[in-house]
Amino acid sequence: MEELRKLAKELLEKKEVAAVIGYQSVTDKRTKPIIAKTQEDCDKLVFNEYCLNNLSVYLTKARIKELRRQNGIVLKLGITAKPCDVHSIIALIQEAQLKREDVHIISFNCHGVVKDFGMEFNGETLASKCVPCDSNKPLYYDTVLGEIKETPAVTDEVLEKIQAIDKMSAAERFEYFKSEFDKCIKCYACRAACPMCYCQRCITDKTIPRWVESSSHSRGNFSWNVVRAFHLSGRCIGCGECERACPMDIPLSLLNRKMVIEAKEAYSYVSGRNLETPTLVGSFDVKDSDELFM
Repeated sequence: MEELRKLAKELLEKKEVAAVIGYQSVTDKRTKPIIAKTQEDCDKLVFNEYCLNNLSVYLTKARIKELRRQNGIVLKLGITAKPCDVHSIIALIQEAQLKREDVHIISFNCHGVVKDFGMEFNGETLASKCVPCDSNKPLYYDTVLGEIKETPAVTDEVLEKIQAIDKMSAAERFEYFKSEFDKCIKCYACRAACPMCYCQRCITDKTIPRWVESSSHSRGNFSWNVVRAFHLSGRCIGCGECERACPMDIPLSLLNRKMVIEAKEAYSYVSGRNLETPTLVGSFDVKDSDELFM
């Protein structure tokens, strides 16, 4: 904790960054984002099992970008990022939304986070995204902090659910997702929480033509959730923030993770893992399988 605060203060003092995007405590089992711009702000920075937000979502916000401009000089942004969140930063760089030199990544050796605030951290409360995670250490960073600890070993319930849905008939799968999507109230919290939903104007906000109906009924709800899943195909890094933000508890990770599995099996591609690798949806290889289009 002190090491993080000291580093953030030094980065600000030396004007190596304009601000440090991080976490501050609300209670001993709850945190919230903070944009540390002063030495006093840095004293509030924390990192623990309750740092749930994927802070990379802020990197593409216009007002955050404006923070970088100080006295005619454009500075970097510092950001504290869990190893899984670093994948988002890599994906954003791959998609030309920012440059590697734009950010100072402060990452951590991570052993997982809780499902939600207020819980004791243990195997029973481990966030589902942490179960299959293979990134306890960050792939890219400028500074890495924290000691190495093992993540609790628990059953991958999301994968089991996906496998169960795969065994359903097409009609049964349709009815299952229809019943889940019928809960949707079109609040777009999933969109707001997703670092890969960075479009300044979403397709759902366009009215001429109206691609996705805005009212909360079966047709519009199904269109929105399926379109969003397709837009994240080959791009989702599995941070799970969309599902955590959903007030109706729609299991969005089932669709997103299924797409991740398909991209890996068909194209040996996992989003946000290598800065030198072109994006799956933004590149073409003659060796790519045609199976999905047959």
